[in-house]
Amino acid sequence: MKLSAIHENIFRRLGIDRLNAMQLATSEFSLPGKLMLLAPTGSGKTIAFVIPLLKALKSPQGHVQAVVMAPSRELVLQIAEIIRSVAGPDYKTTAFYGGHSMQEEQRSVEGGIPDIVVATPGRLLDHLRRGSLSLHEVRTLVLDEFDKSLELGFRDEMSRVAGRMRGVETLILTSATAIAELPDFVPAKGLRDLDFRGKGEAAPLPRLRVHSVASDKKDKLEDLDLLLRQITTDSGGEAVRTMVFVNHRESAERVYNYLIREGYPAALYHGGLEQADREKAVAMFGNGSAPVLVSTDLGARGLDVDGVGAIVHYHLPLQAETWTHRNGRTARMGAEGDVYVLLAPEEATPEFVDADLTDALELAPTPGAVPAARMQTLHVNAGRKDKISKGDIAGYFMKQAGLRPDELGAIELKDHQAYVAVPAGRGREIIAALAPHKLKNKKVRVTQLR
Repeated sequence: MKLSAIHENIFRRLGIDRLNAMQLATSEFSLPGKLMLLAPTGSGKTIAFVIPLLKALKSPQGHVQAVVMAPSRELVLQIAEIIRSVAGPDYKTTAFYGGHSMQEEQRSVEGGIPDIVVATPGRLLDHLRRGSLSLHEVRTLVLDEFDKSLELGFRDEMSRVAGRMRGVETLILTSATAIAELPDFVPAKGLRDLDFRGKGEAAPLPRLRVHSVASDKKDKLEDLDLLLRQITTDSGGEAVRTMVFVNHRESAERVYNYLIREGYPAALYHGGLEQADREKAVAMFGNGSAPVLVSTDLGARGLDVDGVGAIVHYHLPLQAETWTHRNGRTARMGAEGDVYVLLAPEEATPEFVDADLTDALELAPTPGAVPAARMQTLHVNAGRKDKISKGDIAGYFMKQAGLRPDELGAIELKDHQAYVAVPAGRGREIIAALAPHKLKNKKVRVTQLR
């Protein structure tokens, strides 16, 4: 692709006004070449590696030209969505990940070989073993969150997949930390470093404030409630998008159930949930239907939701790296954000937490109101692979349900379903208005998510 077209699509389709220094640097990176991109969470590195990846593409060739491997299904889905937006309809981008139907992925390949594959290492290796895909013609390979992939034990899978790609000319690795020794399957010769960890201007410097919050109870649930009532409504009355981090799945369930009983519009996110339930949680959090997300550290990496205004550490992170990645969900791309560390009696802060504390926040003696969600989410049982686009869904809701463009919220399109944000309290009315009508000559079912 031409660089000018890539930049234009980034500005127009992703709504970005300008590229940051890191993205400009990767735009100018000479191809073919090998690059190690070191950058902190929230600095815009996905767009930074997508630019040279697309720049290296030739016109569609009938075979896979580029592969991106990432350590989690959530990250795979987000990367694939960005690539689809920037590459446009001329290039087919396919996502492979565990928890997704293998048969459906195979049918997708049979319906047309993708130009770009974004995948978790294990699932991609599974496709290669089954013979459903060939990577012999791949010329561009990106290993995103390479440090995390090694940490999670994907070294062998990545090595086996890389062994099927003998003609790679452009190699890009991204990492939040320096890697002391590269594995054998990564050719170190000619590898150029671009280090934006606190150097240069990968993004405007974030304004991150870190507050300690003392709880006088060993069980901190009641004080978490007080804290959320105090911080989760902004001056304009909007609910502040807030992530509450805990260390265990059982704790996440317990905290989530408590908040639901108290009337919070909350969502739950952890590795024990079905993929569909995690997708629903992210959709509702991202579109404002559930402005509080209770999450394990699965959400600390790869979960990229715009506009997260606050992070609450209900449990202290066990490692400095986890602390950094949790906090990286807010104050992204130069925005402001607040971090709250909820401390039980005699609970000591690790040095890596204590060093970042800005001030102490006292809990209000009287509880405020539970923040209200401005939007609610409707589920449509048709998606991308049913030949439905976001534009089709927007037109359907505006024409048949009478919604104005400014009333229709985010539309998240999946393979066979879509999540649509509409004004809170109007779900039943909208569903009733849509019921007699077809979407693009297809009878669909629209339901409320709770």
